[in-house]
Amino acid sequence: MYHEEKPIKVPRFSEEAGFYTTPQRSKQMSRIRGKNTKPELRFRKALWQAGYRYRVNSKYLFGKPDISIKKYKTAIFIDGEFWHGHDWKNKKDKIKSNREFWIPKIERNMQRDREVNAKLKGMNYTVFRFWSLDLKKNFEACLNKVVAHLNEQKLKTQR
Repeated sequence: MYHEEKPIKVPRFSEEAGFYTTPQRSKQMSRIRGKNTKPELRFRKALWQAGYRYRVNSKYLFGKPDISIKKYKTAIFIDGEFWHGHDWKNKKDKIKSNREFWIPKIERNMQRDREVNAKLKGMNYTVFRFWSLDLKKNFEACLNKVVAHLNEQKLKTQR
């Protein structure tokens, strides 16, 4: 059974708190996409070609999955390594600037991912989470994992 964790408090990113952003850093951060990233687009295109129709960032599902297929109760998330804490134990110590902001920020993102997974599983959804790096290195394996699940669900609904 899932027990709710107390939400991690993330300090506001403000200059008064000692966090400064240069125009260059601000420009870099503004270019980071939250939706329609290259790995997402590639995965969606492959799912479409496999004959599966889906919703993108459905606001009707908790956590707004990157890809969701209501018919087969499937939610797919494609997570960026930095934002979602890939290899966090090793990378946490490597954050040098604004540690007071970034460490709680990323840990809260990780906590939220666990909450979203639990809530969707409680709704009988199958949740897939892939690192964008995994999609770069093992795209076919990731896609095959999802397609095999969807094919299995399709057979169940046809019976």
